[in-house]
Amino acid sequence: MPHMTLEPDRGLLAVPAYFHPSAAPADWQTLVNAADYLRMVILNIDSGPGLAKEIMFSAVVQRLKLAGIPVMGYVDTGYGRCSRELVQRQIARYHAWYRVDGVFFDQVSADAEHLPQYRGLAAAARGMGARTVVFNHGVYPAYGYAKLADLLVTFEGRLREHENLKVPAWAYGLPAQRFCHLVYGTPRAETERTLQRASRFNAGAVYVTDLDGANPWRRLAGHFNRQTLAVGRCGPRRVS
Repeated sequence: MPHMTLEPDRGLLAVPAYFHPSAAPADWQTLVNAADYLRMVILNIDSGPGLAKEIMFSAVVQRLKLAGIPVMGYVDTGYGRCSRELVQRQIARYHAWYRVDGVFFDQVSADAEHLPQYRGLAAAARGMGARTVVFNHGVYPAYGYAKLADLLVTFEGRLREHENLKVPAWAYGLPAQRFCHLVYGTPRAETERTLQRASRFNAGAVYVTDLDGANPWRRLAGHFNRQTLAVGRCGPRRVS
């Protein structure tokens, strides 16, 4: 099992921040202000770290880290198609340019046949300084992946799909802080209900947005502040 770095008393929200500081400066300040409720922020500059360090991103990452918010660098693995060399190069850039706390591997295979490949990627990330490794499968994967990553994103999709989600029995046998659900296309009125349902599904990290489309993480949720209030009522806050 990996060394667990995600504590159950950390904040509930895991926020994909796939937007530039110049496009949404107020959203980054909102994240800083919500530090008590955040499990992590996922930094995605250009479907990865980009080709050069960006000063504006460096500044917002520093503000997040000063607020005590863990920052994960987004790395696409193409469901096992991306080479290990490419993935490691992107991890190295995140650490060199932004001093991230961990790695958020996206488009992670759910198939058992790819376990050796992802075992190597997780080990490489930790060897390069990642304190936290996150796998985003978007679905429940083969059980072996739970032995490799600190946090598994086992749902990424729309509200209706989340309402009909089937959780495998093995997932209820692990601590809730090992699982994350990312739900988009969710009306404001359904926010708290969705958070509560994720909790019943044994997901200890969650994020809900009303946005939809090709990139529902292009801004913060329109009901972000409502979400933090709901977390304050029905979920854990991060403690220093």
